[in-house]
Amino acid sequence: MTERLALFPLGTVLFPGLVLPLHLFEERYRLLIRDLLERPGPRCFGVVAIELGHEVGAQGARRLAEVGCVAEVREAREHDDGRFDIVTVGTRRFRLKSVDRSRPYLQGEVDLLPEEAGPGAAPLAVRAGRLFALYRERLAAAGAAAAEALDPPDDPVTLSYLIAATAVLDGHDKQRLLAAENAALRLRAALGLLARETRLLAALPTVPAGQFLDGSVHPN
Repeated sequence: MTERLALFPLGTVLFPGLVLPLHLFEERYRLLIRDLLERPGPRCFGVVAIELGHEVGAQGARRLAEVGCVAEVREAREHDDGRFDIVTVGTRRFRLKSVDRSRPYLQGEVDLLPEEAGPGAAPLAVRAGRLFALYRERLAAAGAAAAEALDPPDDPVTLSYLIAATAVLDGHDKQRLLAAENAALRLRAALGLLARETRLLAALPTVPAGQFLDGSVHPN
């Protein structure tokens, strides 16, 4: 199904189920959120990763990723000077078909993508859940994550996004996971990435946490 969405290019990848807080200070994104708040809910825009360029400035994002994620606005607070703090949650993936640059903020024609488990997803989820637990143990030992246990979900689609969203990976790897056609392919790719990162953590057990962790709030 094709829809038209306001677009928010970011230097990060949003996944379904992930909470994303944003601090909006550029006028184009203030306009975007005001336009959304004037409409009945759900109030959504598309988050798409920047493949070439940067977040700030009208011409900053020169090339966008092909697959992005719909962000639903759950909270919005306007400051006296017109800035906004908002909290969004990723909902559905989409494929970006075209970009309209005629307004202050980008808009796009997008196709919403189905969420399918794919063949062999159940056994892959069991393997990925076990390796993810080991990876988190190694990450905690390196001082880069909390040590508490995480009970992985049984649903392969949900698990695939949990791993993709919380594993410490670069933007290229995260975008590859987002773009995977189904959960089975995403879990298979995640297994390879988790195995690589677990071996690295075993070899470098005392990496400072600052090497791993990003800020939780993204300014536009």
